[in-house]
Amino acid sequence: MSRIENPTEAAAPSVAIHVERYDGQDRESSKLLDQHAPVPILTPSGQMRKVKSFSDTHKIRDVSTASGAASARSLRPYEQVATYPEPSECGTNHYGAPSVRSLASIGMGCTDGRKMVIRRVPTSPTELFHLVRPPTPPDEDTASHESDCEEEEEDTTAHLKPRRPFWANKIQFVLACVGYSVGLGNVWRFPYLCYKSGGGAFLIPYFIILLVCGVPMLFMELAIGQYTAHGPIGALSQICPLFKGAGLASVVISFLMSTYYAVIIAWAIYYFFTSFKTEVPWASCSNRWNTAQCWVPNHNMTKPNGSQTPTEQFFEKKVLSMSAGIEYPNGMRWELAACLVCAWVLVYFALWKSIKSSAKVRYITTTLPFLLIIVFLGRSLTLDGADKGLRFFFKPEWELLKQSRPWVNAASQVFNSIGVAFGSMIMFASYNRFDNNFLHDTVAVSLINAVTSLIVGIFTFATIGNIAFEQNTSVKDVIADSPGLLFVVYPQAIAKMPASQLWAVLFFFMFLCLGLNSQFAIVEVVVTSIQDGFPDMIRRRLVYHELLVLCVCGVSLVFGLPHIIHSGIYVFQLMDYYAASLSITYLAFFEVVAIAWFYGVGRLSRNIKQMTGRRPSLYFRVCWLVATPALLLALWVASMVDYTPPSYRQYQYPTWAQVLGWIIASLSLLCIPVYAIFIVIGSPGNNWREKLRNSIRPTSICECGVNECDICCSESEQPDDKTAIN
Repeated sequence: MSRIENPTEAAAPSVAIHVERYDGQDRESSKLLDQHAPVPILTPSGQMRKVKSFSDTHKIRDVSTASGAASARSLRPYEQVATYPEPSECGTNHYGAPSVRSLASIGMGCTDGRKMVIRRVPTSPTELFHLVRPPTPPDEDTASHESDCEEEEEDTTAHLKPRRPFWANKIQFVLACVGYSVGLGNVWRFPYLCYKSGGGAFLIPYFIILLVCGVPMLFMELAIGQYTAHGPIGALSQICPLFKGAGLASVVISFLMSTYYAVIIAWAIYYFFTSFKTEVPWASCSNRWNTAQCWVPNHNMTKPNGSQTPTEQFFEKKVLSMSAGIEYPNGMRWELAACLVCAWVLVYFALWKSIKSSAKVRYITTTLPFLLIIVFLGRSLTLDGADKGLRFFFKPEWELLKQSRPWVNAASQVFNSIGVAFGSMIMFASYNRFDNNFLHDTVAVSLINAVTSLIVGIFTFATIGNIAFEQNTSVKDVIADSPGLLFVVYPQAIAKMPASQLWAVLFFFMFLCLGLNSQFAIVEVVVTSIQDGFPDMIRRRLVYHELLVLCVCGVSLVFGLPHIIHSGIYVFQLMDYYAASLSITYLAFFEVVAIAWFYGVGRLSRNIKQMTGRRPSLYFRVCWLVATPALLLALWVASMVDYTPPSYRQYQYPTWAQVLGWIIASLSLLCIPVYAIFIVIGSPGNNWREKLRNSIRPTSICECGVNECDICCSESEQPDDKTAIN
């Protein structure tokens, strides 16, 4: 038993000691050891709460308001490290002060860098000195809430605790956000939805929704993730337990997306290895999979009815080997199965060390694609007929704006590209330090996302304009809109370039990097949410973080297999339509309502001021409170009123497939109301009104006595080990 735990000292009344901060350590030491120095003023203090670990005593931005979890998470590493002798069995060290492990058991209140509240009076000046400024920070793996010497035996199991590390620097966080936003959402989904929605008629609602919904919600999600240090489920359960189902729904959607986003990566891997052949196989109609309908584009000839270009036939008949419909599975495409396994192996080894490994991978997968995008932009603008495609891209057909489809597609694109309502940005921000200024991150990510979308749109439609020029047809009739648009348009343009093999290798390597960036974020949402929701189970059953990532990747791989059978493209289209597009505005609406209306814009603004030193602008507050939920509700109602069943080109899905699609959509749609019912029933209260009132109250109310402190760690919470990444 350590000295601070003997019965005599345990019976001492709780007191608070106010210690001034001194300029230097020598001055500090001399004052504390001077017998004639004034005795510190002691004032009574009530029962105080503990911070998460003894090392959580550093300066923070707003010392007058931050407390609890806020002060515990605004840590800075110690700049000076001195040798600190090992403690003895009684809990003391050679300095005569209690050991770090013993000090960890002292009940502390909120610290603001100038004063500290503890429960007992130090027995010597030396003990007081080392309590105020310990020479060495405690080891994050050994810091504990308990002071029993039995904890020494648990040091070997420190790796069992789920950890949430910090980003090593701000660049890693920005690269993660940019890597997700400038991923498949921009290069694959944006051109596909833009072409499907009439080109220029898509850009107007896209930028309106980006400014009214995308940017404000991104700022809000970064604030919530950084303040709570939890993924989407844990963050929303602290903010408003009634809408914890919204966080669960975002994780469900992310899991469903991970199953078929990996299929796109598998297609890219297939094209990447195929590009190393002496002649790209999609350049001619002389291959064994080509049919009599294969037609090589020629500017002097109009495309015959019912004909297909070599790139279309390569994608549909060679890569997919697609059947006549979803009702004809016809077995597995084993080449794609091998590519899918390869994709998940890449994802696993990028994520197996959490953000410690994925952050380093993103230095390559995020920066290199930008260089290649610029190269392809310059090449596409020199093609014949490029101006024809650019007119289609920038000149809107105003009549199309009266329809709901361009608006719904634009909302889907904004949320998919930025990651809003999918939980990705909440998860990324949860790894930030408490005082990170995420307003700059919001502006940077939004601006880069919008500019990249325009650049990708320019070189995509310039390429489509060149194809329309060669086929002697209009841009909107070049190809039927489908998820495989990217794998048909670009290979056709690449086939005409000099050194087409080199261009093909570079392009599909770029596309592979972008796909992996998106997949990293989606899978990390699932992994982080499982860690937050079931820390004890992970510690007992899975033991290592690597095994958790392996389980998530393995399960996602199994669920992705239906997409690579001969009818897999129909399953892919069905999943993309119902899982990611139909329910996303619904989910985003309830997320905004939970945070802006129930948690409160005023409270959220105070939290943001604690972290950044400034309250959010009037623009953000008006959007959160009125504009964003109103526009999201209108889009959701419009998508339901103007609902049309999905189709793949001329193929119409049977009724049972549409029912299956609604079941897929309900996996996320029903999370919010069903979970809300369980929360209300389980809330304390004598009647439904009290239960409802308790279900919308933030779960962790600070009891440390500092005014305007909304959230701090509860006594029952597991310690949240934080380790900086080097």
